Amino acid sequence: MEKKLKILCAEDEADIRRIVALSLEMVGGHEVILCENGREAVRLAAEKLPDLIILDVMMPELDGTEALKHIQECPKTAKIPVVFLTARIQGAEVEAYRELGAVNVIGKPFHPVELPAIVEEIWRNHCARSGTAAV
Repeated sequence: MEKKLKILCAEDEADIRRIVALSLEMVGGHEVILCENGREAVRLAAEKLPDLIILDVMMPELDGTEALKHIQECPKTAKIPVVFLTARIQGAEVEAYRELGAVNVIGKPFHPVELPAIVEEIWRNHCARSGTAAV
């Protein structure tokens, strides 16, 4: 993948935040902006305008689904694709996340070496569906 993405990741567990950042930066070569709750994610999304947002579903202050609603309501961030990161990946749950507007779901636990390829595939699929360039 030629385009290096600016990715905002909201995750309340510090260890997972570090793993996501190391994986996406060191293996994938992407720029990662980290925060620990949905409220920060909404603020940083509008401020930094990332290419992609990864939200943990269960977070303090504002969970992932509520953060997604705020992101969708803001004209500056409404078109930014959002991916949920969660251990809740049963079929009905994944479908519910997509119905809320998430472009995809990444299951926990994930393999750090594989995470960049997963994120890049999600990005390519989103670009193909939306008619935007992936590179």
